[in-house]
Amino acid sequence: MPTYKAPLRDVRFLMNEVFDYPAHFKTLSNGELADPDTVDMILDGAADFCENVLAPLNQSGDDEGCTFDNGDVKTPKGFKEAYDQFIQGGWQGLSYPEEFGGQNLPQSLNLIKAEMMGTANWSFQMYPGLSIGCMNTILQFGTEEQKNTYMPHLVAGTWSGTMCLTEPQCGTDLGQVKTKAEPQADGTYKISGTKIFISAGEHDLTDNIIHIVLARLPDAPAGTRGISLFIVPKFIVNADNSVGERNPVFCGSIEHKMGIRASATAVLNFEEATGYLIGEVNKGLHAMFTFMNTARIGTAVQGVSHAELSFQGALPYAKDRMSMRALSGKKEPEKVADAIIHHADVRRMLLTQKAIAEGGRSMIYYAAQLADKTTDALMAGDDAKYEEYDDKLGFYTPILKGFLTEMGLEAANHGMQVYGGHGYIKEWGMEQIVRDARISTLYEGTTGIQALDLLGRKVLLSSKGKVVASYTTEILKFCGQHARNKYMRRFIWDLTKVCTQWGILTTRIMLTARKDRDIVSSAAVDYLMFSGYAMMAYFWAQQAAVASEKLEKGGKEEADFYKAKIKVADFYFDRLLPRAQGHAEAMVNPSRGLTSLKAEHFSFDY
Repeated sequence: MPTYKAPLRDVRFLMNEVFDYPAHFKTLSNGELADPDTVDMILDGAADFCENVLAPLNQSGDDEGCTFDNGDVKTPKGFKEAYDQFIQGGWQGLSYPEEFGGQNLPQSLNLIKAEMMGTANWSFQMYPGLSIGCMNTILQFGTEEQKNTYMPHLVAGTWSGTMCLTEPQCGTDLGQVKTKAEPQADGTYKISGTKIFISAGEHDLTDNIIHIVLARLPDAPAGTRGISLFIVPKFIVNADNSVGERNPVFCGSIEHKMGIRASATAVLNFEEATGYLIGEVNKGLHAMFTFMNTARIGTAVQGVSHAELSFQGALPYAKDRMSMRALSGKKEPEKVADAIIHHADVRRMLLTQKAIAEGGRSMIYYAAQLADKTTDALMAGDDAKYEEYDDKLGFYTPILKGFLTEMGLEAANHGMQVYGGHGYIKEWGMEQIVRDARISTLYEGTTGIQALDLLGRKVLLSSKGKVVASYTTEILKFCGQHARNKYMRRFIWDLTKVCTQWGILTTRIMLTARKDRDIVSSAAVDYLMFSGYAMMAYFWAQQAAVASEKLEKGGKEEADFYKAKIKVADFYFDRLLPRAQGHAEAMVNPSRGLTSLKAEHFSFDY
């Protein structure tokens, strides 16, 4: 069974040496609270909690799963006790305002904590993770009364939150939402309908569950223009903010899933449950995107988490497992065979895992700084700054979610492969990581949906390609700054080429789409993956640049740490970045190769 060790050296390398978090915190209104000593305490405390409390429950939680009994859901043994420790540690309120009982620290620290928790036990992380989006939605769109009613308990972690979008007939196409909201004389609404695939929709960890629900008013326009957003608590909240009578929202069942079995995925039936409008009438989808973007970044973290955990499981096995001799000659002559880490193909898999985990982590940590800036602007009421940083984060979000989850799944599969047949056996724990990782490419918008969001909405419609031009200009500026660095020359050349190609491909698809509308859909996933490989190359180049500087001038780590960073960057540029060219060639092919075969001719037997 893989054991988890928080990668604090890599975390601190990124925070202190690559992205200069101490300087970044000084630009935030709440940044003075994130002094180095406080940050170190948070990192060490999170590591201890994750390594010693959450990680030991990961495999047992998967074995036991959640249980359903007449509407009640019980989490696996040890989860309630672990969650109580989570509450006692004040972990839920890390990045929320002091007026609601939080610690008012930057959002980035919450994301970094979430990565550790998710790596140790993704199923557990989902319970508090869903509350984050709920809190962000209420904080941005709720009335003062709603904030004062719900935020203190959500921030404390004694109540949890959900997002209720999906219905049996619709997931991505939210214009088909049928859940009804009937206005009442007292200003409340009666919510009726069924929501499915509701993560953390019912459980025994908290005293109340606050559902954020999409529903349609009787006179609402058709489609997405007629959807409103409601707060629907499991228990009605009394005037003194205590838990009152049960609201008629009931769990009809929980799903039996391939993975994340300790996370309860519920069917929720709303039977004229009391709901409270949040935000404007018929503007619910806009407000819900706050929740969804939060969730999508959180899911991108899942890709990094599973890559890291699988690597941590595979590496010691590769060092211990003896099989054959290395082709270049005996490496351990005193033993009957060499450890499999001496075989180049095993190293290919391990280095792929390491490149994905550490490259993905750097992408997340940069996005976390943008999240800090976005939140800071929101709290200051600076709409212009908020829009600026929200747009930047909006460009990153589909790439992070789509690309990193696909790569995380690949890394998880490599981990199982390193074990050979043992990887297929449950007791080793490697197959669980694969099963847990598989959902990440599906929920919060499949890879295909993320790809359409990136290419169709963010690149073509909203910016006419300008967002890519702006980003590649940033990369090319970096290339110019490091062109004379002997360690960086090959990275700079490859980055320059891929940036130029990124711009050309964007323009080509934009022009082709005028006559071939289906090209946007047929090219989208290849475009997203190309973008992901290009973006990760940039972040590996940044790590290599810092590592080379520290080798010359000295850094906080020993020389071997920095040399390893450069070698993994070499591997990424040699072995993983070339994959982008296959995606480049595929995306520009006409859509007719996908659309010309008639639906009835896909099979001649059924």
